[in-house]
Amino acid sequence: MHVPKRIRPQVHEPSQSGASNSQSAPREEGCIVIDAVAPVPTEHGTFTMCVFRWAGDDEEHVAMVRGDVEGKEGVAVRVHSECLTSEVFHSLKCDCREQLHAALEEIARRECGVLLYLRQEGRGIGLANKIRAYALQAHGADTVDANRMLGLPDDARRYDMAALMLRQLGVKSIKLMTNNPQKVEELRALGVDVEDRLPVLIPPNPYSAGYLEAKRVRMRHQLPSRPTSVTAVAFAPGAEQDAARGTPDAE
Repeated sequence: MHVPKRIRPQVHEPSQSGASNSQSAPREEGCIVIDAVAPVPTEHGTFTMCVFRWAGDDEEHVAMVRGDVEGKEGVAVRVHSECLTSEVFHSLKCDCREQLHAALEEIARRECGVLLYLRQEGRGIGLANKIRAYALQAHGADTVDANRMLGLPDDARRYDMAALMLRQLGVKSIKLMTNNPQKVEELRALGVDVEDRLPVLIPPNPYSAGYLEAKRVRMRHQLPSRPTSVTAVAFAPGAEQDAARGTPDAE
């Protein structure tokens, strides 16, 4: 496959293709600080926004908290990574914006939960490399091969900040809103008690269908093997039980 000359990775220490660095060198809880807390009204209701950052680092991460989660078990939690293209510019190449809003809506419905918004664009490779990968996808590569052609890992996200944020908030155990079993595994490895997984199923559009299929087939995401005409099937009744059992459509 031809690689356009301008499409080159800009990384100082390329990781091994296919590897995830989300658990590398986990940082200590004392390294994070809460910079600001305030109620924020949204179209899904009012949440308490807590701004976290690593001590000595300007990068800010956000916890959107609904209700009293301190000391609670089975708290609905979404660990969501930044997606500028989808959330701000409404790109149709992925379902990130829809997953974000579906999670906030579900947390508001439950009147208790947390959405953690982590600043790790493009599965952790950054915005410029994400757009370089998009350019390769326009030439026929899927999301996995595009990253590898740039010498980048399939998924470079890390979740140690998420684990520490949950600890700071006093959450005892969570029901994680995700289709990604690797996210469950990595949070558990970081000491988070993930007692259940809640699927976040967003129907594909013509632009996102191939991307979602690549995540299902090549990245183990628990997504339907065929498109659905339902407007939104996230958090449908019985979804928690189906996720725990493993339904035929979520393979």
